[in-house]
Amino acid sequence: MTNLPAKQVMTVDVEDYFHVSAFERNITRSEWASLELRVEHNTYRLLELFEQYQVKSTFFTLGWVAERCPALIKAIVDHGHELASHGYSHQRATMMNAEQFRQDVDKSKQILEDAAGQAIIGYRAPSFSINDSNTWVYNILIELGFAYSSSTYPVEHDLYGVPNWPRFIYQRPESFEGKTILEIPVPTSRNNEQNTGIGGGGYFRLYPYWLSKKRIDNYLKTEQQPYSFYFHPWEIDPQQPKVKGAPIKSKLRHYLNLSRMEGKVVRLLEDYQWDTMKSVYLNK
Repeated sequence: MTNLPAKQVMTVDVEDYFHVSAFERNITRSEWASLELRVEHNTYRLLELFEQYQVKSTFFTLGWVAERCPALIKAIVDHGHELASHGYSHQRATMMNAEQFRQDVDKSKQILEDAAGQAIIGYRAPSFSINDSNTWVYNILIELGFAYSSSTYPVEHDLYGVPNWPRFIYQRPESFEGKTILEIPVPTSRNNEQNTGIGGGGYFRLYPYWLSKKRIDNYLKTEQQPYSFYFHPWEIDPQQPKVKGAPIKSKLRHYLNLSRMEGKVVRLLEDYQWDTMKSVYLNK
């Protein structure tokens, strides 16, 4: 008899449509402040949905967003969700040196902790940008007080991916003053020695819901590991401004099935029991 995980993990990467890596060549950071801010409204909508279905989630939040939307941060915490860091400026970890990374993550952590009034122990790198080239980030995360990271996706992808890395939660070998950190990879299914992404985002918008559910159910039955799901507030916002000049592939990925996403998320909330990273993986 199998022992399926009782609760799965819901996560939201709190960033706006103009923060995504796919558009970083079309929208500069200096332009962000002049663009329409939609992340606050969209995230409040998610809080409403989560409240309706009695779901707790981990919100990996950009420090840049927290600076501009302090009331939103308070609402996330007041609703009993876990607040975690997505860095400050949505710059991929692979594009920063050690000091730049330290400053970015430390700034984010301080902003979030000041807004929330509680310790921040979780981190997710923008675009899952930890790989063989920058494992040094884990030492910095440990030094800054993080207990876990969810920054790796063991798939082949042109923007990210570490297909040969572990598929399930594990303790990293790096340490600082005797402390270590857990890495919690995004879920994948494995067939013919290849991994397929089933953790959310564009994959979830692309596949029909029945196929996503089938893959999730198979993952739970076969692996008997908690399943974690991720998505972004902009994914439930089909009315968001269109970014001009972006490559066709980037536009297809970003705008695919936005109008259907909220309905799909609702079905997930109905079909499974959800909780935070901290509660499920750290039992706290």
